Amino acid sequence: MAWDADDAIADLHTQIATEPLALVALFIPARADFAALVARASEVFGAIDVVACTTAGEIGAGGYEDGVIIATGFPAAHFASTSILIEELDDGNTQSVLDRIAVDTAVLRDANSTKRQAFGFLVIDGLSLREDTLTAAIAPALRNIPLFGGSAGDGTEFARTLVALNGRVCENAAVLSVVLTDHQTRVFSIDHLVPTDTQMVVTEADPDRRVVKEINAEPAAREYARLVGKDPEQLDQFTFASHPVVVRIGSTHHVRAIQRINEVGELVFFSAIDEGMVLTLAEPQHMANHLETSLAELAQDGAPSDIMGCDCLLRRLEAEQTQQTRQLSKVLRKHKVVGFSTYGEQIGPLHVNHTMTGVAIYPACTTDRDVAD
Repeated sequence: MAWDADDAIADLHTQIATEPLALVALFIPARADFAALVARASEVFGAIDVVACTTAGEIGAGGYEDGVIIATGFPAAHFASTSILIEELDDGNTQSVLDRIAVDTAVLRDANSTKRQAFGFLVIDGLSLREDTLTAAIAPALRNIPLFGGSAGDGTEFARTLVALNGRVCENAAVLSVVLTDHQTRVFSIDHLVPTDTQMVVTEADPDRRVVKEINAEPAAREYARLVGKDPEQLDQFTFASHPVVVRIGSTHHVRAIQRINEVGELVFFSAIDEGMVLTLAEPQHMANHLETSLAELAQDGAPSDIMGCDCLLRRLEAEQTQQTRQLSKVLRKHKVVGFSTYGEQIGPLHVNHTMTGVAIYPACTTDRDVAD
């Protein structure tokens, strides 16, 4: 649904609220009147929890979309949920949040003993710089409930990102939804990057701002440009999308994506960064082919009825640069993926980049999740 359509929220309600709902998620273009739309959603959907965030692009019926509101409704016949607004992410008071998660989840489970599958869905202010610490705290509190999510976006502006719960609009905040269901579900994470032998060491950084000042004891942007064979004056978002860097955590690699170059030539990252960190250049595989293979694996024992995905903005930029947007949209349509383009993704206790995280929901007895845009 186009964000500027007459009463777009009421139209979306007509499409997805054909039966009682347990939860509604709205992914709203950054240029829309976010506050007005979520306020209207609270009126239209009534007592149902409505979670919302701004996006860096949307994924809907046409695959990659731009300028549409994506609405996802979870029917109460098969789903139950509780949502928690987490404000003031930098105040350091996480224990009260963790206590509430534990209590609310226990109450939810006690009231829904037949819904034995579960997942946690987190949306967070993508400019808060608190995704790493919040995700690392929340995941253990959920115990055996798998967590995924995405960081709210602002197109390619990086100016203001918003989240909301039941009409309350916040910056520097997050919303966690714990969902129980009698559907089979599978939380997943996908990336198409292969580490190379080219490594670099962060020799000076400002971790609080996610800024790298020096790499290999050289100015960061200049050294990065040398390693990827580019002119330092021509580095841009497409360069960062095409030449990502990863960090080894345990036996696997996770992307530490570069957001931009600041005014003094330092590299600003989307995720946590620190001095002494060893970064490895990665090479992308063919993204459309890789996505098709990965999503097909989710259907090995039967195709999901729907997939909700949080897809990094850098994947969309890479698709544009490599002219794969149409191919990727075709794959997303085929596998019934809906969601939004993010400033970062969450999977378990980790905040990552250049990744798609999500949940595959498999058919239950009769009614499946409804999706509209």
